[in-house]
Amino acid sequence: MILHSLIDYDILRVIWWGLLGVLLIGFALTDGFDMGVGALLPFVAETDVERRVAINTVGPVWEGNQVWFILGGGAIFAAWPPLYAVSFSGFYLAMFVVLAAFIVRPVAFKYRSKRDDVRWRTSWDWALFASGAIPALLFGVAVGNVIQGVPFHFTDDLHTIYEGAWYTKFIGLLDPFSLLAGVVSLSMLVMHGGAWLTLKAEGNVRDRARRFGSIAALVAVAAYALAGVWMALGIEGYRIVGDYLTTGPSNPLHFEVEKTASWLTAYSDRPWIAIAPIMGIAGGLLTFLGLRAGREVSTLLVSKMAILGVISSVGLTMFPFIMPSSSDPRSSLTVWNSSSSHMTLFIMLVVTVIFMPMILAYTAWVYKVLWGKVTEADVTDNSHSVY
Repeated sequence: MILHSLIDYDILRVIWWGLLGVLLIGFALTDGFDMGVGALLPFVAETDVERRVAINTVGPVWEGNQVWFILGGGAIFAAWPPLYAVSFSGFYLAMFVVLAAFIVRPVAFKYRSKRDDVRWRTSWDWALFASGAIPALLFGVAVGNVIQGVPFHFTDDLHTIYEGAWYTKFIGLLDPFSLLAGVVSLSMLVMHGGAWLTLKAEGNVRDRARRFGSIAALVAVAAYALAGVWMALGIEGYRIVGDYLTTGPSNPLHFEVEKTASWLTAYSDRPWIAIAPIMGIAGGLLTFLGLRAGREVSTLLVSKMAILGVISSVGLTMFPFIMPSSSDPRSSLTVWNSSSSHMTLFIMLVVTVIFMPMILAYTAWVYKVLWGKVTEADVTDNSHSVY
């Protein structure tokens, strides 16, 4: 018996659809508060010492957190090759901006403390702000574009064609709904950063983080609710027409797809998925209340619940679509027509089962070792505090 036949192809596809979601959510839950702290830096810290306190709350962990982004990209490349090809082709200018921000961030961490000069450090602090706020915004913009459908199609020999001139591959992404999705993403991660600073900092930095984080929580909830109404009233969804084979070959042109009145018909077909948006809204409101009340650990946990709910709601609402095509619905990528082979998914699953627990155990150990608050005395007296 061939080992990969132990798990059916369609089940493996769903497993890897879920694992891709886990990796993206893991990135948002961990590196999300790093980006949130960066976006909050000009608002929560007024003096150099206060800025160092804020930076040192994420300085020791941001590198490990960013690994989730690499894992997510690797999973897309290996498990969903057509998705990788289409997304990196269509969004490459936006991705270039994101990667540039991620390159600037470690440079800013390392260089800001090299000179005791106000202008020097202020410039790097603004770089940290940009490297947190810009990716947080653009990730949401990308999701907003995917929800509306991306203008690409496949030729008969499966060559990808992306519609529009080169400049529309960035400017064209910034339509009103996608910008609203960007606001959801940015405010949600700023909320998460505020919850993290409440847990890890003291004094003025903590107090300002509570204030700005609670404002961000309300903005996130309001923008998310508005996006839901917009989807219900003004954005077409997609559905596969007729019978289809979930264990068939990965051919993006294998299914017939048409547009429908709304993505939200998924909630009448699968009512249980309503738990995701409920978690998103409830988590945001509980984070607001927790920040206002000064609670720490519980506030960070409900902030994570909000992120989990918001991101999960997108995947569950669109299932089985991963990237629909607005210019040629038949070219839309789904769980059933864009995965790697049965054997590839099985081998990847075995590797994941072996190594993922190690990664989680190491991550938990790191956070245990680094548990505790960062104080002004820590950054001024401790020689190991270099940021």
